Amino acid sequence: MSSLASPLFRFGIIADPQYAAIAPHLAMDRYYANSLSKVAAAIEVFNDEELSFVMTLGDVIDRSFSSFDDILPVYEKLRHEALFLLGNHDFSVSAGHLSDVAARLGMPSPYYSFSRYGWRFIVLDGNEVSIFAPPEGHPHRALATEMLAELQAKGARNAHRWNAALSDEQFAWLGDEIAKAAEAGERVIVMNHYPVHPPSEHGMWDSKRIVALLASQANVVAYLNGHDHAGNYGLAGACHFVNFKGVVDTEAQNAFAIVEVHASSIEIRGFGREPSRTLSI
Repeated sequence: MSSLASPLFRFGIIADPQYAAIAPHLAMDRYYANSLSKVAAAIEVFNDEELSFVMTLGDVIDRSFSSFDDILPVYEKLRHEALFLLGNHDFSVSAGHLSDVAARLGMPSPYYSFSRYGWRFIVLDGNEVSIFAPPEGHPHRALATEMLAELQAKGARNAHRWNAALSDEQFAWLGDEIAKAAEAGERVIVMNHYPVHPPSEHGMWDSKRIVALLASQANVVAYLNGHDHAGNYGLAGACHFVNFKGVVDTEAQNAFAIVEVHASSIEIRGFGREPSRTLSI
């Protein structure tokens, strides 16, 4: 069995720390300040393993640009490469800081890709067309207002201000990256803050086109995301869609994972509230 063999490589996953130095939201069971100790505890576990990198799937903070000054130093204790992608709460900052978020997280650009051990990781910016991330007056903000109004008129369950969409340019880039990976003989894992499948109130506004693309490409194995703190799982075509649970939820229980990539499966080892899963390739 592949699960008994050594993996090709491993990486860590953290989703939605949503740190802020504020009181808990008891009705939502969110303990924002406790995320500092929870991320630190996850890092202790990660440091005992051989990992290629650790990805945080967005919402590093809940609000306020200064929150990054408290939580990012926690990651400095990580002995592996710390990678980030952008979540909606990462843009709950003053208008003057909107264009600084990706750089504050040390990201090469708002969306990017990288390769490890014959696998290509495609990291999306799910906030690109939204009513909160683009600078004031940017065409993507106007486009987001139109898209949201159309979805609300249809009564769509994901017609919420805290969801968003990819630009046509980023969607084309995603297709190009998958094609380049196929030419290079690479399998693909896509990472984004937002779920796209199964359909839910937390889904990207343009989930349908994203799922159609990923499910139609033989080399796309998995799509990993956060945003819906309850977690979720779905399968479309041969692509596994895994929604990781949020760190910020509950007073003391953690949620994170180590993902082991094998030739014929992906083993997700969940810690705390995160379940373990085997994804067949």
